[in-house]
Amino acid sequence: MMFKQFFEPESSTYTYLLGCEHTHEAVLIDPVASEVEHYTQALDEHGLTLVYTLDTHVHADHVTAANALRNKFGSKSILHRNSGVDCGDIFITDRSAIRIGNFLIEARYTPGHTNACTSYVIDGMVFTGDALLIDGCGRTDFQEGNPATLYESIHQQLFSLPDDTIVYPGHDYKGRLSSTIGQEKQSNARLGHHRSKAEFIEMMNNLNLPYPKKIDIALPANKACGQ
Repeated sequence: MMFKQFFEPESSTYTYLLGCEHTHEAVLIDPVASEVEHYTQALDEHGLTLVYTLDTHVHADHVTAANALRNKFGSKSILHRNSGVDCGDIFITDRSAIRIGNFLIEARYTPGHTNACTSYVIDGMVFTGDALLIDGCGRTDFQEGNPATLYESIHQQLFSLPDDTIVYPGHDYKGRLSSTIGQEKQSNARLGHHRSKAEFIEMMNNLNLPYPKKIDIALPANKACGQ
């Protein structure tokens, strides 16, 4: 499997390119509209054909490149059916399977940060979007966020994975590239083994975070696949 991790500095967003070395089909997870040329260069360099774009949720901090990539490459955009995005090409549910060449991507529904958050499990890796971050998690105070739901999603859908599963988050603000399920179960500041559901809910309800800077631009754009 060909793998590349991109970083968009304005929103600290990670995008992931996965490609099959046999069929040369590829998928991009959480692509950012401003970074299309970087993705194009990587696809050309490795001789890959972009088949799908996967958004882990409807983002509030950047505009998705789903529409731009669909126009450029003919790729199909994939989102959870609860996203409320009418322009998507394929709408998935929990445990949907997406084939890219010789490997399968398993969708795991992980709502709580938003109502449509989906994590993707591939060959010992999990791409968690904003549900589970390195030593943290997504906020729950807008976009149908719910701390109780997020707690259950992470414990049931993500912490049930093998401890050595590599966690690739949607963002990191300290330059960290990845973690593991075992590390997050043990030491995540918000969700580690010491934190009860009631304590998590109380903590998340009292974070008092600032309003996302780009939400008024990003949300309407992402409801239209980035148009």
